[in-house]
Amino acid sequence: MYHNPVMLDKCIEGLNIEPSGVYVDVTFGGGGHSRAILERLTTGHLYAFDQDEDAAQNAFDDERFTFIPQNFRYFKNFIQLYHGGKVDGIIADLGVSSHQFDTPEKGFSTRFDGPLDMRMSQMTPNDAATVVNTYDHEALTRILRLYGEMQQPHLVASDIIMARDAEPIETTAQLKAAVQNRLPRGKENKVLAQLFQALRIEVNQELDTLCAFLSQCPDVLKPGGRLVVMSYHSLEDRLVKNFMKTGNAEGKEDKDFFGNLQTPYTIITRKPIVPTDEEIENNSRARSAKLRIAERK
Repeated sequence: MYHNPVMLDKCIEGLNIEPSGVYVDVTFGGGGHSRAILERLTTGHLYAFDQDEDAAQNAFDDERFTFIPQNFRYFKNFIQLYHGGKVDGIIADLGVSSHQFDTPEKGFSTRFDGPLDMRMSQMTPNDAATVVNTYDHEALTRILRLYGEMQQPHLVASDIIMARDAEPIETTAQLKAAVQNRLPRGKENKVLAQLFQALRIEVNQELDTLCAFLSQCPDVLKPGGRLVVMSYHSLEDRLVKNFMKTGNAEGKEDKDFFGNLQTPYTIITRKPIVPTDEEIENNSRARSAKLRIAERK
């Protein structure tokens, strides 16, 4: 197992596990959540998804467990294929796994020098170097503003283009050097994290994938089944909140003749659950985590 999962007890509590039930962990990673779910199952079954080739090494040899090496944007089709019915609970721990952050060759972390890759699966067609070296100024500015929520995306984009005109930007160190003059003193790490986040989301089409996943959940969950989602930045959290509240990405409210909100879910967490100070101290990845839980009507 790579690391302790964030808010593990709260996630498992949120799933409200029935020992004979069927559950889906769409972000298997190091297997932390899956292990905790399996410990609570008797005759039940757990299906786990992960597109990262490395995650398959953590799969359990257990007849109650099925590992599916796929992107979770297709999970409805695979659950129909493998299970054929509805499930009692779905859990998603979004973003990059600790293992991916801690592997320099994957290029996710600002801490190491490594190739500018950032693909969660080697099947993904474009890596971060492709984005950095081929997107025009307008396209770069757009992703830095939308996905990185950066203050001066157009200036950062200009610096990247000027640097790549001199030589291709192929490593994380080269990218950091290209934007060095745009890093406010004392906020260097924050701005670099925003830059890397923007590229990573673009490379892996993370928000599109999340929307595809969330839109399929009502069809896969049984009435009374739980959806448990942990997100790590406001873009993800907003989508999760909207889908749980209204059943769509925009958060558009659909009301019936009597003015009642038409939504597939009952919200269990009025406000997102956040980690304790102690957990943040022990696991820096927990700092920005928000956990939301909903139950299928």
